[in-house]
Amino acid sequence: MAMSPPACPHRLLPLSLGLFQGALLLFFALFVTYDEPSAQAEDASVVANQLYSIFPLFQDIQVMLVVGLGLLLTFLPRYGLSVLTHNFLLLNFSTQWALVLQGLLHCFHHGQVHLDLRNLLATEFAAVTVLISVGAVLGRTSPCQLLVLAACEVPIYLASEWAIVTRLGVLDVGGTITIHVFSCYFGLGVSKALFGAVRVPVHPKETPTPRSDLMSLVGTLILWVFWPSFVAVLCQPGDAQHRAILNTLLAMSASAMTTVVASSLLERDGKLSPGHLQNGSLAGGVAIGAVANMAMPPVAALTLGSLSAVVCVLGFRFLTPFLARKLLLQDQCGIHNLHGLPGILGTAASAVAILVASEDTSGSQVSPAVGNASEAAWGQWGDSGAGGQALCQVAGLAVAAVGSLVTGLLAGAVLRLPCLARPPERLCLDDSLYFKTMDQAGSRGPGSTPEEGVLALKEQV
Repeated sequence: MAMSPPACPHRLLPLSLGLFQGALLLFFALFVTYDEPSAQAEDASVVANQLYSIFPLFQDIQVMLVVGLGLLLTFLPRYGLSVLTHNFLLLNFSTQWALVLQGLLHCFHHGQVHLDLRNLLATEFAAVTVLISVGAVLGRTSPCQLLVLAACEVPIYLASEWAIVTRLGVLDVGGTITIHVFSCYFGLGVSKALFGAVRVPVHPKETPTPRSDLMSLVGTLILWVFWPSFVAVLCQPGDAQHRAILNTLLAMSASAMTTVVASSLLERDGKLSPGHLQNGSLAGGVAIGAVANMAMPPVAALTLGSLSAVVCVLGFRFLTPFLARKLLLQDQCGIHNLHGLPGILGTAASAVAILVASEDTSGSQVSPAVGNASEAAWGQWGDSGAGGQALCQVAGLAVAAVGSLVTGLLAGAVLRLPCLARPPERLCLDDSLYFKTMDQAGSRGPGSTPEEGVLALKEQV
């Protein structure tokens, strides 16, 4: 039986956010400034060209995270308002928190944090990891628990990225390892620690409706359209960025086609599963991230997209029920199938691509394009050879998966604190727990009882 939340839990969220925003205002007032404008006309034109090349891609990523990802998670029919709001809230909270940490670690010079668009872009990637991880516990956690999850995950992500990219020299332009694999296993670790060894019963409000599936599919289409910008934004403008965009488009096109084939073949009547379409169509974008800027034939991108869709669909059909039955692992949105399995596949593909490129006698060369860290890693390739770099890719996968799983378990233990007010099971996955809906303002909805209506008003968190 679920424990009752503490007294006045609805005050905890605005108090926490108010204190955080106040502290952030003080930090910005004392330490944050913009980069000084260029004095020379030539320098100013270079800065302007860099801005115009980055900002359109930055806008695409904003649409992906705010609109596309938010709508993708609306497959829960009575939780759409909550998931859109929580997604938006977590994006802003995580971005601001990452700005503070990134500024202190990398941009602190002469007592000031120098802020520019690239810094903000890096913090958005930190926020992405939070938004993905939340998918494992969606609907069964309070907003305060989600904020604590974000506060824990952002610094761990920054440390993991530093270890994988800077220390190990892993090539990962699109975040296959550093973002998708990391966030997947961090979220699964949180879920396992939060729900323990108790089988989470299927909630009657979990079943999608045609309308909620349609909204979720719209989110998939938005993510599908803008995903090449996410992969290519950190590439050096020119051939590497051009190649990243083309490879991503090819991989995602193949994953969309293959998802339809695989989903239809798995159903006895040949009909399509909306859940397969919503996730499998995006699997190619996850897998291609580690190899998107590498010189490889177009057929390799198509093949990787198709394989990623197959493992994603098979994961939903067979692996998720198996993990729930044998390991009692709760994965509400199937993040293991969309981010974990394709991420592992993409890492293996990057190791193979590196080994194959080293034997290419035509002069083609795998080219890193992720900024100074990856350029330095590329410089080290000559010392270790292609085999050494391929091993680094595999080592980066191990660090991301194991490190995030362990730290996720620890963060999930923190979320079990009674003061964070986990919602009662009978009131999970319902907007009425957090919002004043029309049903509450007027008459109760057809699926609610008087007890649920009173509890929903009293136990807002």
